[in-house]
Parts: sequence; structure tokens; C-alpha cells
Amino acid sequence: MWKRINMENQEHPKYAFFQGNIIPISEAKVDIRTSALQYGIAVFEGIRCYWNSQENTNYIFRMADHYERLFNSARIMMINIKYSIEKLCEITVELLRKEGYREDSYIRPFAYNSGLKIGPKLGDANQDLFIYTIPLGEYLDINKPNKVCVSSWTRLPDNCIPPRAKISGSYVNSAMQKTEALLNGYDEAIVLTSNGQHISEGSAMNIFMVKNGTLITPPVTDDILEGITRDTVIRIAEDIPGIKVIERSIDRSELYTADELFFCGTGAQVSPIGSVDNRPVKDGKLGTVTKKLQDQYFMVVKNQVKKYGKWCTKV
Repeated sequence: MWKRINMENQEHPKYAFFQGNIIPISEAKVDIRTSALQYGIAVFEGIRCYWNSQENTNYIFRMADHYERLFNSARIMMINIKYSIEKLCEITVELLRKEGYREDSYIRPFAYNSGLKIGPKLGDANQDLFIYTIPLGEYLDINKPNKVCVSSWTRLPDNCIPPRAKISGSYVNSAMQKTEALLNGYDEAIVLTSNGQHISEGSAMNIFMVKNGTLITPPVTDDILEGITRDTVIRIAEDIPGIKVIERSIDRSELYTADELFFCGTGAQVSPIGSVDNRPVKDGKLGTVTKKLQDQYFMVVKNQVKKYGKWCTKV
């Protein structure tokens, strides 16, 4: 089905958009004193570009929506992005054309405080944005259900570092969760809200549960990133007969009695979960609802479903 792609391509990236120009990646350097490096005062996005071998072309998935979320994150962090969404989309397409990928790839825009003064503060007078791209296959296994655990590290709350913004510094929280899971023999972690009462999401992806034919996902008020892939899955699911979608809080113990569980995200795509805390999800195999959504998702992102064609930008 979907094969894992080598993520260690040494030939790319060749270029980056940096300080207003597309330049060789080797020339895109920041000072070690940069505020964003010192204090994590930056916001970023992850955007997927899919290679459609039948059409011999690439499609960027929901690019403008990702850039709109970048601007929302920037508002929270008082970062001024001096480019329009339309301009960033143009730059991204140009970058990908110069790279000439013939495989799935990933786009990383990064807006940051670029000042060199000591001291953490928002609204720095010196701010900038760069973009680069890399080849990227599967972040998690999408063919085999993943083994996950509930992390001992809870999600940061909105009144601490808002999870709805993709803030570079907040991903230390994700690194703690992911690393704990890997060190204990799991593929990924599920995290709880800061009060420990409900499921929030994965270390860096949203989560869905299937129970009695209903597709359930935590609400945006349960310390989650307002995922674009999450929104995509909801909208795709609503078009599949027999699938009802609801957003509500999920208790930890519900994971143990779920019919199906899966992660979703730009990196994770649609990745099935086979067990939680060593308890199998039903029979531990890829569920029928997950399979339907996964198959439809990969058709949509490669511009093979006319209804969703507006989400795909041809390179």
C-alpha cells in the first residue's frame, strides 16, 4: 500500500527562503545570539506536499489554511509577518519547483524573533521568517497499528503556553512525551489535559476514537492544536454514509474500551493505534472506519477527489 520513504535524503534541501530571498541552504544562517534560539519565541507550520505519480506532479495540501494558522499563532506571540498569505504561497511553490522533488515532501515556514539582545520578551523590534522544504515519508507507521501509552507528562494549558498556537518553545512538552514513550518501548504517546481529567491529543498530533459507529474527537478547549488534518478528517467523515462525528471530551478509560483509535496530523497523516498501555484496541488490527478514512484521505491529498480539489495546489 503506502510505502515508507527514506527521510534522510542528503541531496535536499538545496534552497531556503531566508531574509527575503531564495538562497542556497548552506547560506541560510542565524546568529547564535538569536532570541528565538535562546527563548523559543517563534511560531511555525508543517505543510505536506504529495507526489502524484499518475499525473507526474506535486500537490501542496491546504497550503493557504496552514499559512492562515501561522498568522493566528503569530498574533498570539506578537510576531509581525511582513508577507501576505498569497506571497508566502507563491514563495513556497517557487521553492518546491527549484527543489524538483519526485516524492512526498514537507514545508517548514518559521516566523521568529531575530533580535540579539538578552532577555525573553514578545514584540521584539527584530523579526523575520524563513521557509525550507525536505523530503518526508511517514512520521508514524500508517500500515500497522501503533503501540502507544498515556504519558506521565500532561499537555501545557492554554493559560501557560497556548497549544492552539504552534510555538517552537512549547514543543519541549511534546519532546518529553514522545521520548518517554520511545524509551519505554512504545511508538507514540497520548497526553492528558493539564488537570489530568481528559484526553488532549498525541505528542504532536490529534486523536480520534471510534465507539459504536461514532467518530469522536476532543474539543478545541481540551488543550489541543486546532489541527488542519483534524478538520480534514471531520469533513471527509461527514461525507461517508453511516459515520457520525461528534466533538466531546474523552476520558482515559474510554481508550481501553474503544472500537478503534487513530492519530491524525500533517506528519502523522492517518495513523492507526493498535494498543494503549498494553491493552489492545479491540483485536489490535486496523479498524474498518480508520481504513475508510485513511484511503479517502490519501486520495484527497493527491487531488484524486474532485470535490476537494480546492485544497490542493499544483506545483
